[in-house]
Amino acid sequence: MSFLTFITGSPKNSWQPAMTIDTTTASYWLNWRVLLCSMWILMSMVFASILISKYEGPRNVKGGKTENEQDSAGVLYEDEVWKPCLRSIHPVWLLAFRVVAFTVLLLMLILNVAVDGGEIFYFYTQWTFTLITIYFGLGSLLSINGCYRHHKFGGDKFDDKHFDAEQGSHRYSASAHNSNASSATKGMDLNQEHPVRQIAGFWGYVFQIIFQMNAGAVILTDTVFWFILVPFLTIKDYNLNFLIINMHSINAIFLIGDTALNCLRFPWFRIGYFFLWTAVYVVVQWVVHACIALWWAYPFLDLSSPFSPLWYSTVALMHIPCYGIFVLIMKMKHYLLSKWFPQSYRSMQ
Repeated sequence: MSFLTFITGSPKNSWQPAMTIDTTTASYWLNWRVLLCSMWILMSMVFASILISKYEGPRNVKGGKTENEQDSAGVLYEDEVWKPCLRSIHPVWLLAFRVVAFTVLLLMLILNVAVDGGEIFYFYTQWTFTLITIYFGLGSLLSINGCYRHHKFGGDKFDDKHFDAEQGSHRYSASAHNSNASSATKGMDLNQEHPVRQIAGFWGYVFQIIFQMNAGAVILTDTVFWFILVPFLTIKDYNLNFLIINMHSINAIFLIGDTALNCLRFPWFRIGYFFLWTAVYVVVQWVVHACIALWWAYPFLDLSSPFSPLWYSTVALMHIPCYGIFVLIMKMKHYLLSKWFPQSYRSMQ
């Protein structure tokens, strides 16, 4: 057996989606099934948009107190994107893990495209795999910047013991602009010794959002693959090649590994981005199939089935337990590390 055959499997025993019906006809789209499925998608997107608009980002309350800004569900601090959750671990180890993960995932994605072509992006798996590759690529860049800052400020001088969230001692760089000239001069001297903890910028928030999108999407992808598609393919006597198996396992391994190391928050409301991610995928699939007579990547997306509204609603509801699984993973991490390393663990909850 050649290496390429081992990676891609035997062509005659490999599964390929079959064309069942012409999706470009008006009758395919103008019916009650599509109407119901459209309602599920629209409701999901509205629900997600409400959650995001209500909680995303740091925000002030009517009194304008900065303490409330710290308590906001959507707040993210700049140092949280690159620091490990244990003070005893140097940020360079998190950087090394992210660089290795990015390299492996990128090579697997390139290999997948080289073997199967651009058609792989009809699948939700490849969308998610691309997203997690972007996550580790962006994370590597943010960690490089963080390691530079850590080195520049002398390690522990930039540690969050100077601005422990539980003691309410956070300060913001914007406060320096509101002081008088003499106070500003003193403030600059203090900042040189104890750097001010800043709210994360645009790319920091993008990184956090992608992290939580991946959390739900990876669990959903791997759950559907291992518990629905694999039994179906096994019954049909189709081969599962090395590449397919690894793409539905290594994504979760790397993401859980990064989760164990990082100190990112995990607020519930960002499930909205997970809903939007899947909804966008479905809408793109609909547009493509309305224009081109094409097979469906997943049988349960086929709108010609009388059970399609049930399938669509079931997949939508699956988002909640899939996201909930990762919430439990985060809570387990918090419980175990705070118990095993009480002096070193950075609690971001």
